Amino acid sequence: MANPGLRKVSIKENNSPYKWHIIRWSFVLLINFFFFASFYFDIQLLEGTLSGSRLFGFHLADPFAAIQTMFASKVFNTNLIIGAVTIGVFYLLFGGRSFCSWVCPFHFIAEMNDYLKKYLKNKNILQFKQHTFDRKLKYIIFFLFIALATLSGLTIFEIINPVSALSRAFVYGPGVVLIFVIGLLVFELLFSRRGWCRFFCPVGVSYILLGFISPLKIHWNNEKCSNCKDCQKVCMVPHVLTESVNKGKTTFVVSGECTRCGLCIDACDDGALKYKTKYLDKLI
Repeated sequence: MANPGLRKVSIKENNSPYKWHIIRWSFVLLINFFFFASFYFDIQLLEGTLSGSRLFGFHLADPFAAIQTMFASKVFNTNLIIGAVTIGVFYLLFGGRSFCSWVCPFHFIAEMNDYLKKYLKNKNILQFKQHTFDRKLKYIIFFLFIALATLSGLTIFEIINPVSALSRAFVYGPGVVLIFVIGLLVFELLFSRRGWCRFFCPVGVSYILLGFISPLKIHWNNEKCSNCKDCQKVCMVPHVLTESVNKGKTTFVVSGECTRCGLCIDACDDGALKYKTKYLDKLI
């Protein structure tokens, strides 16, 4: 986190450098195991996939998948609306794009890819150049696939959606679309770190919009910060850590693109970063 003031002496306060990393990975694996167990053992706990599911019989739906389905079918199904609204309200309260880091299986595998990239680079096996793209591309892709669904009557993106592809693979077994997922991982490994998630994935757009107004955010204590920038080194979207604070407007990371993954909290030896509810302080 960039600090506009003088550099302070770092006092190591972080005694658990992998705390949120371990908690989050455990949660991702648990959620996706519930899908598998519900199908394999027929226990009807969390049925379906991450595009559309039922929790104890109650409908849940990814907002982007729901929008595509309704525009493609020209039918505004009540259960689909309830499912999308339920998911929307949940992520409105719990950090919007936290879906990406706490639930999405592609994000989990892409993190493994990051470790492989780091290993290959440290061993001088491969050298990488980091290519970036316009962050507006995912919004263009979002509306493009909604338009295609409307015109074709088909939810075209769901055929190649890496999130639902991996979710289906965990539950029902691998399919041909996993070739596309592997291609994305190779692209991120050799060409652009977390390129799909950062620049292209339209699934995250719904959660970005929710994350912007979500009360659960990363809070920065500028009095503790030594300006080491370790948080930016581990962040998937490092611009979110600086774009608000550098403007002097807030000590909260207000960007909806923040995934609330907690990597920056784990990396901060100053103890300057933590999860905090932005609006709660004004109510109590």
